[in-house]
Amino acid sequence: MTDTITPPTQRRPVRTVIGISAAAVLVAGAVTAGALFRTADQPATASPLETRLQALVDAGYPGVLASVTDPEGNVVNVTVGEGNIETGEKPPVDGEVRIASNTKMFVSTVVMQLVEEGRVDLDAPIDTYLPGLIVGDGIDGTRITVHQLLQQVTGLPEYADQIAADAFGAQELYISPRDMLDVALTRPAAFAPGERWEYSNTNYLVLGLMVEAVTDRALAQQIDERIVQPLGLEHTYFPAPGERELRGEHPIGYHADSPGDLRDISEMDTSFAWSAGAMVSTPSELNSFMKAVLGGELLDEASVAEMQRSVPAGDELWPEAAYGLGLQSHPLSCGGLAWGHGGDIPGTQTRNAVGPDGTAVTIAVTSLPWAIVSQEDEENLLAYYKMVADALDETLCDA
Repeated sequence: MTDTITPPTQRRPVRTVIGISAAAVLVAGAVTAGALFRTADQPATASPLETRLQALVDAGYPGVLASVTDPEGNVVNVTVGEGNIETGEKPPVDGEVRIASNTKMFVSTVVMQLVEEGRVDLDAPIDTYLPGLIVGDGIDGTRITVHQLLQQVTGLPEYADQIAADAFGAQELYISPRDMLDVALTRPAAFAPGERWEYSNTNYLVLGLMVEAVTDRALAQQIDERIVQPLGLEHTYFPAPGERELRGEHPIGYHADSPGDLRDISEMDTSFAWSAGAMVSTPSELNSFMKAVLGGELLDEASVAEMQRSVPAGDELWPEAAYGLGLQSHPLSCGGLAWGHGGDIPGTQTRNAVGPDGTAVTIAVTSLPWAIVSQEDEENLLAYYKMVADALDETLCDA
């Protein structure tokens, strides 16, 4: 599964299947009641978590922000590396980051709430809600169901590789959801609906349009009123049209035209990601959201169970990964499944999930692997994705 928005040279094997979907990672030593905020250079002896995250910085990632929330709700936040490579300033503890394809979990949750309200039928064709809109070469909205869109088994062609092929060029570009859909529909279907699983950001672009059509309200408003406000999330939001700056304290996100030539890409118009990956959150608030979804705070038990009915979605990073309805799972090395999503966008790679015991972990590194190593070196590129995924696995297993 490719990430939220990545250049066309980004290979699917390193799409961050779970990165986009369900990577989780972190648990540091003793967790105290409330929240323990600590940076890696403060303790006399680094914890296993801090040592694990420092290895990511030593490998070349500029900075790392991480949060671990235990089953009782106790939180440990850790930062290592540099939030600003020019000044050497540390990343802010639990700072805001662009969460990319984790946005899909928010969209799928809203859709499932609409299903519970009787306003959307999972088995209905998308043409029911967007009549005559989803058509093209091998594309027929009367044959694609809402369920298939949520599960990424539609065969709808990708739009993002064309829109965001030049990350720096897209930094200040606004593009409307309908224009992005038009780009996607110029391409033929990849396969017939239901034939197989294949990650396409276009699926969630369509779902965002459906939510707006059904509710007659903006998608951002629906996410805020249905999820953000009820959970009391203060730094989780869907950027307003034209909004490029992060609202709260945040590390600098870095990208590069050539490996290692890191440039600040923190300010960005993420309209190109929209319902597929535009949102902002912090590691601890993303943990809170994942726990709320899986714990039944936002949906009833039947809806959560439906979201976890999955199809195989493995790749070279997570061969046994599976995709449900906006949720992804992968087996942990210590046994059991981790559920979440994950996401990549120029400037940030996020791996996050909830383990079998209810521990939630989010790790955010402040660049994508292909800003550090050559995209042509596929083996090394995969290794850089894998080291973050492994850190997630090890942290969840420590719990």
